[in-house]
Amino acid sequence: MFLLFPDGKLPSRRWRPLAWLAGMVIVLLSLGVGLVPGPLQNLGGTRNPFGLEEQPWVETAGYFVLPLLPLCMLASVLSLVMRYRRSRDEERQQIKWIAFAASFVGLLYLIAMVCAFIIPSGAWFQAGSPLWLDLLGYAALISFTVVPIAVGFAILRYRLYDIDRIINRTLVYGSLTAVLVALYVGGVVVLQYVFRGLTGSGSQLAIVASTLLIAALFNPLRRRVQNLIDHSFYRRKYDAAKTLEAFSAKLRDETDMDALNSELLSTVRETMQPEHISLWLREPERGAKDTEISP
Repeated sequence: MFLLFPDGKLPSRRWRPLAWLAGMVIVLLSLGVGLVPGPLQNLGGTRNPFGLEEQPWVETAGYFVLPLLPLCMLASVLSLVMRYRRSRDEERQQIKWIAFAASFVGLLYLIAMVCAFIIPSGAWFQAGSPLWLDLLGYAALISFTVVPIAVGFAILRYRLYDIDRIINRTLVYGSLTAVLVALYVGGVVVLQYVFRGLTGSGSQLAIVASTLLIAALFNPLRRRVQNLIDHSFYRRKYDAAKTLEAFSAKLRDETDMDALNSELLSTVRETMQPEHISLWLREPERGAKDTEISP
């Protein structure tokens, strides 16, 4: 899908070997999973009726084919990155949709995989695995539906260009959530340590104080994170916002109309970068005055 998105064609003929390899890997892995002998965990331990019981090489071959899958996925993502660099306007916005969805799925799946490796049971949906790990595994599996939904948005072009706003809000509130959680946990731990040192036991006041601290810091932290994200990833928007803010400050104090006209044209040129600027001013007693300034 990454190789063919968004126009249904490969970026170039050089990507044909990768497309054939990816197709072969998918087919081989599907056959390998279907032919592996042993009990089926999701069917109450019933043995696989299609499993090749006396052919251990089937499972061994799967271990050689399985590493090719993430390599094909990474190479396909690389093709999407190269396509993005060559794309313009609408196609670039479509690629942003699929990139955003893929990043979300990849991050959630990675978190679920890491958690599955570090807990004692070692896998999702196993006997004795904690409930939160099973829920995380289900969330990781369900998250794959985000990709076709994003493809649908990109193809149907419904609110297509709002993807920039969605990405911006995700970066801001994702970072803000991580910071607030770290402050809350750190605040509870530190205050509990202080209360134990003073009274010999913990106190619920640590949780109350940490909650009040988070409530007080939410808006200031959100503004700081927003400015940091805009400054790092949306430099043009950040510069435009600063330019408009400076112009608003001058607008309140400027009394010279000619200087104000020049400042207005300069602000429009810096923020919107048009090919031509035309300013039309209407004067009640003398008709109209037309001023044109080319960049």
